[in-house]
Amino acid sequence: MRDSQLFGHVTAVAPGKVNLSLRAGPLRPDGYHDVATLYCAVSLYEEVTASPREDDAITVTVSERSVFTGVDLLDESTGERVTGEIPLGASNLAYRAAALLRDRLKGRRAGVLSGPWEGSAPAGWGVDLTLVKNVPVAGGMGGGSADAAAALVACSALWDAGLSKEQLAEIGSELGADVPFALMGGAAAGQGVGDELSPLLHRGELHLVITPASVGLSTPGVYRTLDAMRERAGVQADTPELDPDLVRAVSRSDAESLSALMVNDLQAPAVSRLPELDELMDLGLSEGAMQGIVSGSGPTVFFLAHDAAHASQLATSLEERAEVWAIPVTAPAPGARLLAQK
Repeated sequence: MRDSQLFGHVTAVAPGKVNLSLRAGPLRPDGYHDVATLYCAVSLYEEVTASPREDDAITVTVSERSVFTGVDLLDESTGERVTGEIPLGASNLAYRAAALLRDRLKGRRAGVLSGPWEGSAPAGWGVDLTLVKNVPVAGGMGGGSADAAAALVACSALWDAGLSKEQLAEIGSELGADVPFALMGGAAAGQGVGDELSPLLHRGELHLVITPASVGLSTPGVYRTLDAMRERAGVQADTPELDPDLVRAVSRSDAESLSALMVNDLQAPAVSRLPELDELMDLGLSEGAMQGIVSGSGPTVFFLAHDAAHASQLATSLEERAEVWAIPVTAPAPGARLLAQK
């Protein structure tokens, strides 16, 4: 008997991520940038519970158990903070993931597509998705993509699809590069627009301290600021490449070597929009962090620590001195998975 039959729902989790390094190339004609980045999943997990419906509707709600339920956003034109809300309709990534998987499975059942799915059709193709958000919203940590990854795993189990994680990752790639990574977890090199993933073999673990910001930044806006800063400085960006020493350091969980190799081309434009990020990084270093950088397009800042005890001590110091929320985490963390039902 499946969990969905016994308990009436299925729950899955998927990790957020940080970029231990991010190099961005010049603006492409299509408006995107080639990047060379190193993704690392962290032990902050989004949780998605999928409950069956008798109709074909998809609903999304955010649980009261969520740590993050929304975020203020920085308006590009005025620089003022505006209240942002998590979309719960068809633009939500978890919604889109469920709808995409449903369409794929319906196609297979109709014989339009080939595949391993031979499960019996559910009474309805609808699903109620309940999100428990533990990853900062609009913080450059892929929380929405983790929701999508968890939704794919949960709905695949709910509908008895029989799809492997690799097959779900292929479906999830239509929603963005961060979704397949949240499914697979661990650490991976990302190239192209971040969608060409090369998983890294790794041993050991790294200890980080995550400091969510009180305001979110638009990723396209940060890239536009990067382009403007480069144009003003007369800088022509090269094709981005990952430092092989960085890859080796992450593979070995060598924090000492990693601390000298972490870099983020989006940090300067993020700091130009939120100067307090620079102050926070300086404070973290003065409190003993091995290194501190902005994750992705920001505004989340994370710090590298020597070990678990050091991470806990650093988090306490940051909370006391900067009045921020500081969260010790480990990395690389496993990818999306089902939770055992109780």
